[in-house]
Amino acid sequence: MSKARLLILSFSNIASDARVLKQVRLFVDRYEVTTCGYGPSPDPRVHHRQLDDENGFSTWTRHDLALRRFTTIYWNLPAVVQAQNLLASSDPFDAVIANDIDTVGLALSLQAAHRVHADIHEFAPRQNEELLMWRLFNAPYVRWMCRSFLPQVASMTTVGQGLADEYLRVFGLTAEIVTNATPHADLNPQPVGTPIKLVHSGASLRNRRLETLVDAVKATRTDVTLDLYLMGNDPDYIVELGDRAAGSPRVRIREPLPYEHLIAKLNEYDIGVHVIAPTNFNNSWSLPNKFFDYVQARLGLIIGPSPEMRHLLEEHDLGAVTEDFSADALTQVLDALTPERVSQWKASAHDAARALSAEAQVAVWDKAVASLLESPARG
Repeated sequence: MSKARLLILSFSNIASDARVLKQVRLFVDRYEVTTCGYGPSPDPRVHHRQLDDENGFSTWTRHDLALRRFTTIYWNLPAVVQAQNLLASSDPFDAVIANDIDTVGLALSLQAAHRVHADIHEFAPRQNEELLMWRLFNAPYVRWMCRSFLPQVASMTTVGQGLADEYLRVFGLTAEIVTNATPHADLNPQPVGTPIKLVHSGASLRNRRLETLVDAVKATRTDVTLDLYLMGNDPDYIVELGDRAAGSPRVRIREPLPYEHLIAKLNEYDIGVHVIAPTNFNNSWSLPNKFFDYVQARLGLIIGPSPEMRHLLEEHDLGAVTEDFSADALTQVLDALTPERVSQWKASAHDAARALSAEAQVAVWDKAVASLLESPARG
């Protein structure tokens, strides 16, 4: 009996997109999987349709946005047009997973709505709300996509309860939760020495205010180091962070690591730090991959008072929460560190690693896709 045909759509580099990779790995042995996105094939077992890296998907003009030409904008986006062309020769798919709002309209055009699942990684209409021009021009377009496309899909997931509550409040949409949990890693906590080794890995985005981490490490009385593994989202910002750390042997800017090597490298450290400024709604409700990466690497955690992260950290006694999102508040936590305390946090991460792993989360996707495939054909 032939396998059902599943399309996983994402306007990202799927091979380095931790969340979408979990979908690929969950389904690749069960279904005939086709992926469509940027970059190389994420897995030799899938059929991959690679989008041209030179064709972005946010090529609209402010003039078109101001005139609310949203339908024209969407269906003329290079990524949408190219994906339609690449997938036109494919046999019909039995189900589609559309990642993030930008792909949902495309998925609906390829497949009947009752066979589409939307996995929305952020509360899209407030993605960059700290920027005035984004609020004025981009946000109405994103709200249009949400109102036009999401009510048509069969099911929907997002990354945290705060985001799900907002989709329900604003659009009346119900979303189940699949956190950005990391696959379980068979590792042990490493002994804590001197200096205490701090690490942060992730995107180099200004609205996260990573300079807070640099300033706090430079100021603390405790013997610590900080390594920043930063992706090249904003090369100028990385240079600025390097200049800010100049003269301090404690802070080093590192090249980003391939995701398949990240957890093993993180295991060499003692504490993962993620104090993310609440500069927009999504940052305020952040529950990112790196939180779970640090747990699987068996690290202690230091975070800001972000409610989604704080709930899990306190439930499992994984580390410390700063009083606010300032460098001074982080410095106060660093000043109180001892190797003994950090060792306790690392032991707690080890105890919680199975419960906080991706394997405990992806069953929601498994059930959603099974439901799509079981739904009767229509029209």
